[in-house]
Amino acid sequence: MSHSRPTDHAPAPHRPRSLGRWWAAGIAGVVVVGLLGGLLGLLLGQEAERVADRPATTDVINLPQQTPGTLPPDPGSISALVEQALPAVVSLRIQAGTQSGSGSGFIVDDQGFIVTNNHVIEGAANNPETSRIDVVFHDGRRADAVIVGRNVSYDLAVLSVEVDENPSPLPVLSWADDQAVRVGDSVVAIGAPLGLAGTVTQGIVSALNRPVTTGQASGSASYIDAIQTDAPINPGNSGGPLLDGRGQVIGVNSAVATLAVGSSSGSIGLGFAIPASDAQRITAEIIETGESTTPIIGVALDPFYPGPGALVESVTPGSPAETAGLQPGDVITSVDGRPVADSRTLIIAIRANAPGDTIVLTVRRGLEQFRAEVTLEARSDVP
Repeated sequence: MSHSRPTDHAPAPHRPRSLGRWWAAGIAGVVVVGLLGGLLGLLLGQEAERVADRPATTDVINLPQQTPGTLPPDPGSISALVEQALPAVVSLRIQAGTQSGSGSGFIVDDQGFIVTNNHVIEGAANNPETSRIDVVFHDGRRADAVIVGRNVSYDLAVLSVEVDENPSPLPVLSWADDQAVRVGDSVVAIGAPLGLAGTVTQGIVSALNRPVTTGQASGSASYIDAIQTDAPINPGNSGGPLLDGRGQVIGVNSAVATLAVGSSSGSIGLGFAIPASDAQRITAEIIETGESTTPIIGVALDPFYPGPGALVESVTPGSPAETAGLQPGDVITSVDGRPVADSRTLIIAIRANAPGDTIVLTVRRGLEQFRAEVTLEARSDVP
């Protein structure tokens, strides 16, 4: 009997879970939701699926608004950070055939390059003939955007707008060193949840290196070595920035957990962002070449191996894994000292690095255990 096998460079097959089994075990279902329309899935590397986010049709009650103060914000305050960062955050309106959606993004280059999530613009990318991406700037100006490139594996995309259409230089956000991020650090998320542009929320970094899988095994799955935050984020925050206390981008908001089963219920204080180090590398590659790369070691893994560890089923000839001496039947138990629970957490741990990096795998072969140094190979990630 044959079955599909995940590799370190391809998604695992979708295996729906029985709701009855979850309730029978007495476990509350926690799902990861991609923020464009919520990528429904399970935490810690389990499957997810995407649903569409559409503008709300309910009437909005207009409440009296407070007149903004004329005094400048206090230096170092959240309001000062927001005043500086908000002009570089944009709202996205996507029309793909008869389907519409929304999301967020932020400007990283004054030549008009904008970062967002792949799942925000995926519908437009798959139907270019009947699609339109509208960028709405903080001051209300609008511009048509084109897709420069995207990376499905990391759920990232880069858009471009014509700078000539804007009478003044575009404001930009800079990348932070996410290696300096610590649990407990204050963070701010900016975006357009539920289409409400310019929404700002505050929280902390609640966890690091959280393995999250979103999307579908049909080819649009993403594996994120995520920054977890309790800053409230909701559908429509997708692609917006997660900022540190200096107003620099430490992550790209991509997913949120919810207790709902089968529908999105909004933030419960568990949001996930793609780390800046991954996003910065991929963004730079796309801007320079129109495409980006994903690191691989060159093995196929058994998706049903219960763990702990990831079972190697086959090794690609000439791959970094073969050069390092890996063989079918080996069980990879850690990456650079980081424990591997299963095949998906191995993929996520590998993708936390860049092509050309050397990682150290702990491998169990029968009753023996050894360490293997593997230099990661680059695989082009062009949908």
